Amino acid sequence: MQTLIINAQPDLTNKAHFSTKLQEMFLTKFAAQFPESTATILNLYDTQIPRIEAAQLLKVWEQGATLSSEEVALAQTSTALLAQFKAHHRIVIVSPLHNFNVTSRLKDYLDNILIARETFKYTDDGSVGLMTDDYKVLLLQASGSIYTNDDRYTSLEFSRFYLQKMFEEIMGFDQFYIARAQGTATLPVKQVLASAAADLDSVFTQFYA
Repeated sequence: MQTLIINAQPDLTNKAHFSTKLQEMFLTKFAAQFPESTATILNLYDTQIPRIEAAQLLKVWEQGATLSSEEVALAQTSTALLAQFKAHHRIVIVSPLHNFNVTSRLKDYLDNILIARETFKYTDDGSVGLMTDDYKVLLLQASGSIYTNDDRYTSLEFSRFYLQKMFEEIMGFDQFYIARAQGTATLPVKQVLASAAADLDSVFTQFYA
């Protein structure tokens, strides 16, 4: 199964981060399940990700537009990211929770993926996802607080809601899964990791079904 791991941890070389530990847990299970396969890892904070911050990037996505050499380079980078994404039917997102939402580089990446006529299309009845050929996504998320207690924090965890809506409702993915390392600011490390491992165990088989 072609698997793309999108690492959105800004401090990607620091192995102490719980999101990094989650990724290592996943890779261990992946190697045991698929010993002859290798997952592709895309480190967003070590990769050029075009940003929507100027008219030129919007122009890059216009069909038939005349592009400068700089705009051609942006278009090539964005096209390569999109092609890589579409070639992998299992997407794993590794990310800490930043101010209740996704990291800024992950948002930039998704702006290169959520492209009309590529991952979704517009119809008279609204947008329709095009990623419907057995695509699944798994979010490996680390957070200082706990967001599964059905308290005031649950509704503030925007990242999961945003990602689930974009992948399932907009792009048409078959399934969205999540495994959490949560309570990292308040709970003992062993307890956080044990809960995270159980979370991952509960979704891993379904993710590759």
